Amino acid sequence: MRVWIDLANSPHVLFFAPLVREFERRGIDVVCTARDFAQTLGLARMHGLRVEIIGRHGGKSALGKARQIVARTAGLRRFARAARPDIAVSHNSYAQALAARSLRVPFVTLMDYEHTPANHVSFRLADRILLPGAVSDGSVARYGASARKISRYSGFKEQVYLEDFEPRAGAFDGLLPDEVVSRCVVAVARPPADFAIYHRFKNPLFDLWLDQAGRDPGVSVVLLPRTRDQRERALALRHPCVVVPDREIDGPNLIYHADLVVSAGGTMNREAAVLGVPAYSLFAGRRAAVDAALEALKRLVFVERPEDLGSIRLVKDGARSRLRNPGLRDQIVERILGAAVRKAA
Repeated sequence: MRVWIDLANSPHVLFFAPLVREFERRGIDVVCTARDFAQTLGLARMHGLRVEIIGRHGGKSALGKARQIVARTAGLRRFARAARPDIAVSHNSYAQALAARSLRVPFVTLMDYEHTPANHVSFRLADRILLPGAVSDGSVARYGASARKISRYSGFKEQVYLEDFEPRAGAFDGLLPDEVVSRCVVAVARPPADFAIYHRFKNPLFDLWLDQAGRDPGVSVVLLPRTRDQRERALALRHPCVVVPDREIDGPNLIYHADLVVSAGGTMNREAAVLGVPAYSLFAGRRAAVDAALEALKRLVFVERPEDLGSIRLVKDGARSRLRNPGLRDQIVERILGAAVRKAA
């Protein structure tokens, strides 16, 4: 059997890397494609994944996105026609969904944010949709996720790769001097995904918080921009207490050694919550069910108004209590392989 995995964004690399190793351990051939976007290619190299680079991001405009999806679909079709995979898998890669359907390759998609409009594409074209248990049928049905397609896994996708995580020394090497790390509150921060399909609104909270924390001599902020534009804007601010790395970073290790994480939504907050690091979400869109579940577990705090920014506790914090889920990786692998068997039958 041959599994084709498409990596369309940076977090996909961390999620799929251990799944690739598990497939290969079972004697299954894996081929990977990747989009040249954000830190996807650098992280793929860091995690030892061999990828075929196909396509790039289409920018902020809907037209630019549509053009790139069409162009990338054509490139992925050519790749898959030569590679002849038995099943295609991604975390909501719209171009892979289109390419796989056109070639009649069974397509499995995973997704943990139920409110993005583009779910219409991947959910309707998928043969199987893998969702976290926190996501209800009703929240995804309107996007074409029929009950017969849905399969669920228990927990959070970040647990797939954080279950085996072992912290390593030197997380701040080349970023912050040891004296600063020991003296200051270290915050890891991630700006909004202002280029994404699901992010069509203004969110000033993150900039307000960064302007405050970035000038506080008792705080050091390690800012991880999502795109080159965000990096350039951050550097132009010249905040004295903000560091912007100039290379790919081992995100989980950085998070584990930080005192808190502040992000305008997404994977980094969930990684912090799973690792037991204080996590604050400034996301201004519709709340994801998995984030609400982490909030209920008191592992994620939502900050929704400027006057609530003071609830972000800038204190040194060494306590760590992880959310364990040792069977999740095998559970997801079995769900993916099961889709290929069902289609073949």
